[in-house]
Amino acid sequence: MGYACPVCDAEQHDAVHLANHLAVTASIGRQDHREWLAEYAPNWERCGPEELGEIVSEYAREIETPEFEGTSHGHDAGRPAGFEDALAAQSRRPGRGAVSDDAAGVLEEARELTRQMQESSASGHAESDGDESDHDDSAGESANENA
Repeated sequence: MGYACPVCDAEQHDAVHLANHLAVTASIGRQDHREWLAEYAPNWERCGPEELGEIVSEYAREIETPEFEGTSHGHDAGRPAGFEDALAAQSRRPGRGAVSDDAAGVLEEARELTRQMQESSASGHAESDGDESDHDDSAGESANENA
């Protein structure tokens, strides 16, 4: 059992896919989706997909989705598609044209910010690992000095 988007009736596999659809579509400038989210899920930008899915699925019509049953949609079952996969799926839907120059710029900026966050996270883990060993060494040295 899936859901129809309460704004555009796009079929979605489950509540998480519905949340991703609404958020991605609103984020790329579809005012109708943004306005719907502002009314029914005012804090949508701060929600994760699962939390937003719980909220928005209350307002969505449940539908039979046999074409979704037993398929992975190009990603692991239970794991939502990445932002770029969701955007690509949105742009392939009938009635949707190519991404505007503004949206393309936003997407490129999002990719760059994601890359920076991943690099920062990776270097943060390396630094914290090093900090712990440095901290242990300095604690040991001061204990030796006091002895």
